[in-house]
Amino acid sequence: MTAAQHPTQPGRLAYDDAATPQEMSADCRAVGRHLRLERAAAAAVRPAPSIHFEDYPTEVGKREIRVSDAAARIANALHLHLD
Repeated sequence: MTAAQHPTQPGRLAYDDAATPQEMSADCRAVGRHLRLERAAAAAVRPAPSIHFEDYPTEVGKREIRVSDAAARIANALHLHLD
């Protein structure tokens, strides 16, 4: 085997194309669809969302943060009293 031959496929040169240009082009389009490039391009040209309060009239509740017993013991040991 010469240095120019591909080691995993005997008889095939390393610089030979594995597929026709049409097949490779179709593969590139499929990858683009898979990566959702069209969706990203559409989002890039959409107007920015509003920052005005009146455009978001609903109240959004805040999540409750729970302090576990272990975290409370550590905080108390560090004199960070959590009550």
